[in-house]
Amino acid sequence: MFRTPRTGTNVKRLVIFLNALFNTLLYTSIFAFVWEEYYNPPLNNMGFFKNGNIILYFIYAVIYFILVEMYGGFRIGSLRITDSVFTQVITVTLTDGIAYLLMCLIARRILNPLILIATLPVVVCVTLLWSVYIHRNFARLFPPKKMILVYANKSARSLVYKMSKRYDKFIICAAINVDEGFERISREILNFDAVVICDTENRIRNDILKFCFKHKIVTYVTPKISDIIIRGSEELHILDTPLLVSRNFGAKMEQRIIKRAFDFVVSLIALIVLSPFLLITAIAVKAYDGGPAIYKQKRLTYGGKEFYLYKFRSMVVDAEKDGKARLAAQGDSRITPVGEFIRKTRLDELPQLINILKGEMSIVGPRPERPEIAKEYEETIPEFSFRLNAKAGLTGYAQVMGKYNTTPYDKLKMDLIYIENFSILLDLKIMFMTIRTIFEKESTEGIDESALNAMDMSYKETEEKVTV
Repeated sequence: MFRTPRTGTNVKRLVIFLNALFNTLLYTSIFAFVWEEYYNPPLNNMGFFKNGNIILYFIYAVIYFILVEMYGGFRIGSLRITDSVFTQVITVTLTDGIAYLLMCLIARRILNPLILIATLPVVVCVTLLWSVYIHRNFARLFPPKKMILVYANKSARSLVYKMSKRYDKFIICAAINVDEGFERISREILNFDAVVICDTENRIRNDILKFCFKHKIVTYVTPKISDIIIRGSEELHILDTPLLVSRNFGAKMEQRIIKRAFDFVVSLIALIVLSPFLLITAIAVKAYDGGPAIYKQKRLTYGGKEFYLYKFRSMVVDAEKDGKARLAAQGDSRITPVGEFIRKTRLDELPQLINILKGEMSIVGPRPERPEIAKEYEETIPEFSFRLNAKAGLTGYAQVMGKYNTTPYDKLKMDLIYIENFSILLDLKIMFMTIRTIFEKESTEGIDESALNAMDMSYKETEEKVTV
């Protein structure tokens, strides 16, 4: 049995492309109307505006498109309606902000920003109406795939639970253990639209992948650490035999120099611009209970080097007076009211700009872990130390793609994806995506204590039947 490529996939891509084009034209048109009606008339005597309007609209459209693509806002089938609306509103707000700066530079004076800000309610209403329409019709045209799960251990239970929350995209109809053998698994696979392979042994996983490739069946795979390392490899074509080279030393020397210069300049500017917020936050923390506004804590950075990380104190004084290091839990009584606010708004992290200025941290990189907790993780995840192949960061890939309570093993995978694929463009993308996570509640949720106190080692290969 050999399946031909499904026309549905091409149609789906066409719908996504047309939606992206429509959105770009829609928001550019709103901006163009505001510009033509309110900002442009007083400046018509300037020669630029006779033919320059088209250039300005083009720049706006390009900036909008890049930001939405960066945030994944065009992925209709992957985003919920609320996520889509949120992403579009954040993107339009950022694009308007950049466009406003450009307009001020063109006009050579400060323009009234309130006119542009007044369009935000219109943007929210239009976005909500269009998102509801396009998502509902997209779901009718392209219903979720019927999937079968191939698993080897109980870590599949966690994955099934997460995928079941996205019933609009995934429907896992059956599960089969690798002990059933490849022959039976391959027969079962042919009855479904897609396969999810979760932490199986390499040999049978490779057989299933090749089988699915041959029969044009969509395959989802939870990657192993070795997969991520290979993904970061370079192709070498010196011989007539293909070679993949994993150099395993992180960023190149020239990249580190550029990254350090970028960190220094950005952190210095950020400290100056954000100094009023730093001062107000320090006063609020100090005034609440009279304790110190800033506390320092020993963390690990590049090469396992220890340093003291600075944060605004969000917990009561002597929160760990028992001497035991532990992460914040949901509803943690140690967090003060002021602390809860600054944690949600990320204000507690701002003092780390000093760490960046000193060269102990970078703006983007794996979040620095405490030595005690890192040691605990390494007892069950020996590869956890691989994160130290990059300088610790204020934000990172795991922070924008995961949650605060994402398991250590999954965070490790995401950190390694960043390290193995490092580039300045990726850093910029993560920085922009961080702006979005500030407004997401899930990104600051504490650890659920029922999940083994953040030490959910569900990746351990313990056999257990998965029922769907």
